Amino acid sequence: MKKRILGKGGLEVSAIGLGCMGMSHGFGPAAEKSEMISLIHEAIERGIILIDTAEVYGPFVNEELVGEALKTCRDKVVLATKFGIDYVNGNQVLDSHPDRIRMAIEGSLKRLKTGTIDLYYQHRVDMNIPIEEVAGVVKDLIQQGKVKHWGLSEAGIETIRRAHAELPLTAVQSQYSLWWRQPEEALFPVLEELGIGLVPFSPLGKGFLTGTIDKNTIFPSNDTRSKYPRFTSENMKANQIFLDLIKQTAEKKKASLAQIAIAWILAQKPWIVPIPGTRKKERLIENLASADIEFTQEELKEFNEALSKIEIKGTRYPAEFEKRAGQ
Repeated sequence: MKKRILGKGGLEVSAIGLGCMGMSHGFGPAAEKSEMISLIHEAIERGIILIDTAEVYGPFVNEELVGEALKTCRDKVVLATKFGIDYVNGNQVLDSHPDRIRMAIEGSLKRLKTGTIDLYYQHRVDMNIPIEEVAGVVKDLIQQGKVKHWGLSEAGIETIRRAHAELPLTAVQSQYSLWWRQPEEALFPVLEELGIGLVPFSPLGKGFLTGTIDKNTIFPSNDTRSKYPRFTSENMKANQIFLDLIKQTAEKKKASLAQIAIAWILAQKPWIVPIPGTRKKERLIENLASADIEFTQEELKEFNEALSKIEIKGTRYPAEFEKRAGQ
């Protein structure tokens, strides 16, 4: 597996990471724990270094899963988790009060069976707590040896600048894919200027870009896609034209749609590391092969121009989630 560097602190990771959320959260019933532990081991054996989870996934069970999987191989990976989202009466609530962060890190360390978190993200920006105060708490955790690097997820560019000035950021997580390219406009220039890496989640458009779901797909109520506008039957039917375009490139490259989606992200900047998730070994192997697919600048230009002519139907998040992003 090829390597990439996140941030000016020189955090070396695999060019493709592994997002573990979907193994136990967000996409219907949790998968069999033993099978997911085997899958994480398979990913590490195949060269994946960056393993991504979060306190809120489950909540807690995803960190427990990852911690169990890494018991015998913790030293082989860069472990990322997140703080800042709590559950109150079954609802997600943003909470980055200093005491809450200090409590969160202790819980994560225990569940992940480790003494330190390599990359610790604020999951969403809490507008009630100045980002400088959050950075101060993380700085203390770094001095205590409990955290090595820190980052933000779905943060706005002014927040990123303020946070970075207080404590240099290693990475920013953002949704970024062939059908969500907004980060290119304002986020990319800031990250390049400051020397911060980008870790895109949902690089496969929550499964749509694989071509394996369509207008006839019915999502269970505990699958987040059942609440997302882009995944209504009507919008998935309308967005099929987008997949048809990707198929043309996939045929030319003798690759799958998923491989084109990931390879396209890798071709954008050398400091981008996508973290596709999966529950299946064959999909893991398929995703990792994306690192070997290359685009010429001319191919990228033609592909991007064709993409820009297609209007994607449906917003990426429901309103209550959208308002938490970009703060």
